[in-house]
Amino acid sequence: MAEHDILRLGSIMRMQIDMLVATIKRLPRPHKAGLAAAALLLGGLVFYPSDPVEASRHSEATTLDAGVRYPLSISVSGAGDAFLDEDETPWQTYRVRSGDTLAKIFKRAGFSARDVYDVTQSGELAKTLVTLLPGDELSFKTDAEGLFGGLRYKLSSTETLYVKPVTQDNGTSLVAELETRQVDIRYNFAQGEIDSSFWNAAVEAGMTSNQIMSLAGIFGWDIDFAMELRQGDAFNVIYEEQYIDGEFVGFGDIVAAEFVNRGETFRAILHDDGRYYTPEGRSMRKSFLRAPVNFKYVSSNFSKSRFHPVQKRWKAHRGTDYAAARGTPVMAAGDGRVIKSSYDKYNGHHVFIKHGERYTTKYLHFSKRAVKVGDTVKQGQTIGYLGSTGLASGPHVHYEFLVDGVHRNPRTVELPKARPIDESQRDAFMQIAKVRNAQLDNTKRIMLALQK
Repeated sequence: MAEHDILRLGSIMRMQIDMLVATIKRLPRPHKAGLAAAALLLGGLVFYPSDPVEASRHSEATTLDAGVRYPLSISVSGAGDAFLDEDETPWQTYRVRSGDTLAKIFKRAGFSARDVYDVTQSGELAKTLVTLLPGDELSFKTDAEGLFGGLRYKLSSTETLYVKPVTQDNGTSLVAELETRQVDIRYNFAQGEIDSSFWNAAVEAGMTSNQIMSLAGIFGWDIDFAMELRQGDAFNVIYEEQYIDGEFVGFGDIVAAEFVNRGETFRAILHDDGRYYTPEGRSMRKSFLRAPVNFKYVSSNFSKSRFHPVQKRWKAHRGTDYAAARGTPVMAAGDGRVIKSSYDKYNGHHVFIKHGERYTTKYLHFSKRAVKVGDTVKQGQTIGYLGSTGLASGPHVHYEFLVDGVHRNPRTVELPKARPIDESQRDAFMQIAKVRNAQLDNTKRIMLALQK
């Protein structure tokens, strides 16, 4: 078995164990007590010998006579060394204040301008000290003579910069080094059903704001989270938790997710390349996003006609209005070329984008445009900022989607099929997808059983 296959198998086994632990934690107290009793019984069966135990013929045991004292040999070689710190000088920590420079902090700590220079020349890594922010902390050590003996700067929960004096053949100089702590990845899951809102349901399920936005981003090519969510829609998420030395330090990626929207089930699996795919191996990323803006609420649904709030008459409404705070960035729904970027009294500031031969998207009522005619844009790129210019009753962007010149509902129009995963990676992906699919199924069954 190849090394990468062994590592993948180990990761799968770890994930299975973590999911089991996460499930047990969610059990009611009586269920936990029953599991504990079963574990004790099983442990007794495992460790209680069924037959008398006899010494192995390979045993090196020596027969001892009663009443006789025998010497006991204990090896203590090097035992004391592990408890001794070769440099017991404590670190002194200084918090960066507003307006501080590296020189000011060194002076406050009692070190010279020469020390500052030597530290900045200690290597490429030391350049991070030039961009200190208020609230950051620098720790210093002194040597036996009270001179500069080292610097410590925590960059993140996993990385710490050290500047230390190192003795070489040509004397002692300062060297910058990066210490990276090993992150232990564990797995957990969250489930929820939408009642009042997706956001509230996700928060109630224990998800963070970043996780909620990530989940919406994963399914953003299939579901318009502004228009398509309904009461009773549900989600199921498996995600990473990061630990260092047994201490929780943060959340990692969502590794598998399911979203049930209007009775249709969507699933996404994270691959080693950092992209999400369907369980069948098709990319979750498609040619067009379902919605061009991170929304707060929606003021108008797609329909063939509506009562225009400004013109005071019924007229065709060939698109979708997304209402949000003025100045909210509006994104290009797909890759393309800007064919119009202009202003008129009806559409206000507006941008039209051509996507290949068949597709065109239109964005109206910007407060400000961010692209010009001829610009090439990428999916998700900011092309303008939401406003209320032209005939608009309030801050929103009016979004239209045209196929072969005909207006279509951007929420329901059939989009070009996504690209499949590279054939060389397909087998490896299908292996992990099978496991994560099973985990999603298992967590759903377990939580459903607990609700009964």
